[in-house]
This record gives sequence, structure tokens and C-alpha cells, in this order.
Amino acid sequence: MGEPIIQTRDLTINFGGHTAVDHVSLDIQPKTFTSIIGPNGAGKTTYFNLISGLLKPSEGQVFFKGVDITNLPPEKRVRMGMGRCFQITNVFPNLTTIENVRLAVQAKAGVFYNVFTHYLKFSQLQEKAMEILDRVSLTDKAYALARSLSHGEKRKLEIAIVLALEPEILLLDEPTAGMSLEEVPIILDLLAKLKAERNNTILLVEHKMDMVLSLSDELIVLFNGALLEKGDPQYIMRNEQVQKAYLGGMA
Repeated sequence: MGEPIIQTRDLTINFGGHTAVDHVSLDIQPKTFTSIIGPNGAGKTTYFNLISGLLKPSEGQVFFKGVDITNLPPEKRVRMGMGRCFQITNVFPNLTTIENVRLAVQAKAGVFYNVFTHYLKFSQLQEKAMEILDRVSLTDKAYALARSLSHGEKRKLEIAIVLALEPEILLLDEPTAGMSLEEVPIILDLLAKLKAERNNTILLVEHKMDMVLSLSDELIVLFNGALLEKGDPQYIMRNEQVQKAYLGGMA
């Protein structure tokens, strides 16, 4: 194996007397699909927030492609190639779908808003935005206002916005949160497509076990803030410690 794209070394964060993430050391290999699982309260989203820079660790370090980014703010991590989607959808509701994506394409290209220049002067940006919408199967909604999209379509749009920034790693925190059972396959199909492309490393937090088992190259199990086990899905599902953690930690 080559150099990990993400490394955490003894990563720890304390909130008062509670240790939410407890000396977690992990390597994430490039171009892999890795899912973080664990019972409620295991520290999954908090660990994500430490990687993406929303939280500062009490101890330990985070490395991106061998560079120590522990003290870098989130926006600098994004510029380095880290993209993050949150549990709550975050799009501009009064802009069209393609406008949401084009703004991200413009930001990546360093083309900033100018009231005297029509966006069509930058046709290559519009074309790039449409290509990204095609990747997430939203071309038929390109000129619809984002507020009119279904919840599942908004999640796809949020992923499209992150993809427009050309990240090397996608950090996806429960992308199916709040979805109806009918909408979940929309995101499942998109993630399967992104995995097949192998253009990005994907790090996922998700509760739906059938989903992570079908998609993941590797599973990371957190329990009470600490690393319990890691390995391929078959190994993890046979692991007695993991079974006890789940049986004791969640229904």
C-alpha cells in the first residue's frame, strides 16, 4: 500500500469530563471506500469533525497526504482537496440547481462574481457544472429551483457542489439522514457510481448497515469514542467484539 491520504494519530477530544474521541489512530488509503460505523454516541461524527477541521483536538494529529493539518481551518483543508457533506442539507434554495453547482465551479476556478459580466461569458464553467450534474443524475433538474427538489435530490445536489471543488477525498456524514425509504436508493446508486469511478477517496458515516456492507472496501468500528476494530465487511460482521458492541449499544 502507498501513502495514506488521511492519517490520524492518537486523535482525542474531551468535552468537560467526557472523552468523545479517545486516541484514535487510523490510516485511510487513497481511492478506497471506507465507512465508519458504531452504536449511537460512539464518536463517529465527532471524529469526522476533527478530520474536517470543525473541531480542534485535545490531543493528537491529523495528516492529509503526509502533511500535518491539525491546526488548519476547514477552508484551507477544502483548498487542499478535502470535501465535506453534512447531515443537514446545505444548498442555496432560491438558486437553480445548475447555479448552485456553477458557483462552486467558479470558486474552484478562481472566477469571482462581477456585476458587469454575464455568467454566460464563462461558458466553460456552465459546461463543467452540467457535466457534474450528469455525474449525479440531476441534468433533468438543472434549471429547477433548489427549493423545489425532493430531499433525496437536494442531497445529490449537495454532493454535486462538493464534487465541483474537485476534492481528493469526500467526507459524507449520513447522506441518507432524513430520507424516506423510497429515497434511499437514489443516494445508494449515486455512491455506487462514485465508487466505480474511483476518482475520489470516500469516507462515509452511515447507520444503514446494508448500505455500508454493499459499498465499503473497509469498515472502521468506533465504540465509546475509541477504535474497536477495522477490516473488510466480512471480517467485521464475524467479529465477536463488534457483535457485542452493537447488541449492547443499539437496537
